[in-house]
Amino acid sequence: MATADNTTNEAATQQDAQPGFSIEKLYVKDASLEIPNAPQIFTDRTQPQVNIELGNAAQKLDEGIFESAIKVTVTAKIGDKVAFLVEVTQAGIFAIRNIPEENIEMILGVTCPNILFPYAREVVSDLVTRAGFAPVLLNPINFEALFMQQKQQAENAAKAN
Repeated sequence: MATADNTTNEAATQQDAQPGFSIEKLYVKDASLEIPNAPQIFTDRTQPQVNIELGNAAQKLDEGIFESAIKVTVTAKIGDKVAFLVEVTQAGIFAIRNIPEENIEMILGVTCPNILFPYAREVVSDLVTRAGFAPVLLNPINFEALFMQQKQQAENAAKAN
């Protein structure tokens, strides 16, 4: 019997040492909609100019457990009047175990935002539509290119100092 127990313990130890990535939880951390010029803005049939801003952040919650969040801000203006302002922070809790530290930054900056973005896009579109406006369809984002650009900017800033 001791051999079977040792084999089981060794298998469990090997499995614990395996690299792992899993989604623990996905959630809307924050969502807001403002229509500061309602109801008058609804009488203007002009197509609004839409500006989209995107940001992401990550934090370590526990050993091997991280929160990653993306914030999408959509501002639509008709002339100089704001038609609507939507802010959505879509977040997730991810387990990242036995992965080299240098790879975790890329997972949090690329993989996690790629998972979160479709959910954020859906929340933005839903809020805008329920507010009485035409849907805002956010184009896919190349988070890898954004990550590399931010990393390059950080390296350039470090060299400048």
